Amino acid sequence: MKTVTLKIDDGIIEKFLWLLKHFKNEIKILDQSEYISDDEYLRSVDGMVESIQEARKEPDHHGVTLDKLDW
Repeated sequence: MKTVTLKIDDGIIEKFLWLLKHFKNEIKILDQSEYISDDEYLRSVDGMVESIQEARKEPDHHGVTLDKLDW
């Protein structure tokens, strides 16, 4: 099973939800919310701004170079 996040225009949301209801066994709506930008989302997470500000204060030599990251 896959999870997909969509940004749907307000003008078609009712028609889109109507369509999805025809796939009762195949599709389950997990969450519905208003779209917010990544920046807005990160700012909404408790302590995130403070964490980023603290991380910016760390010296570069404490960081990890790209070749050391395990992607």
